[in-house]
Amino acid sequence: MGLGIGWSLRGVGLIAAVICLVSSGRVALASDSVSFQDVEESLTCQCGCGLTVHSCNHLQCDSALPLRAEIRAQMDQGKNKEAILAYFAGKYGEKILSAPTTTGFNLVAWVMPFVLVAVAAVFVGGAVIRWGGRRGGSPPQPAAPAAHAHSEHEKTFEKELKNFDA
Repeated sequence: MGLGIGWSLRGVGLIAAVICLVSSGRVALASDSVSFQDVEESLTCQCGCGLTVHSCNHLQCDSALPLRAEIRAQMDQGKNKEAILAYFAGKYGEKILSAPTTTGFNLVAWVMPFVLVAVAAVFVGGAVIRWGGRRGGSPPQPAAPAAHAHSEHEKTFEKELKNFDA
């Protein structure tokens, strides 16, 4: 059994090393080259469709076609993705970016969903604990029917049953 644990630890270490090497290689590759589609997906079309420049479904769109030409011109100048996005944000404002930046007040847009989920989880957890605590003992037993306590309705019902059978 000790041999299995040793091999498992070596395997985990090897996997971690490979992940580190691959991720560092991807970062270097991503900064060296830029994909036209990746830049298109990072920009919002300004025609009002609410889609990215890449996904805009309007034929001969008055916004997407010129933006694509500008993207190609920026790429021909050898700019990386960050520089191209900074160019467009400077020219058109942050509204052209398909995702909010992670600085300033825009950081709230990134953090708030996670904060709300955590707060909701705390409330739900507290409610479950409170509801679970109320059941503490055994469930209440139903009251035993009293043999002598018959209401007028029950007496009338029994009399009618006797008359019906006769």
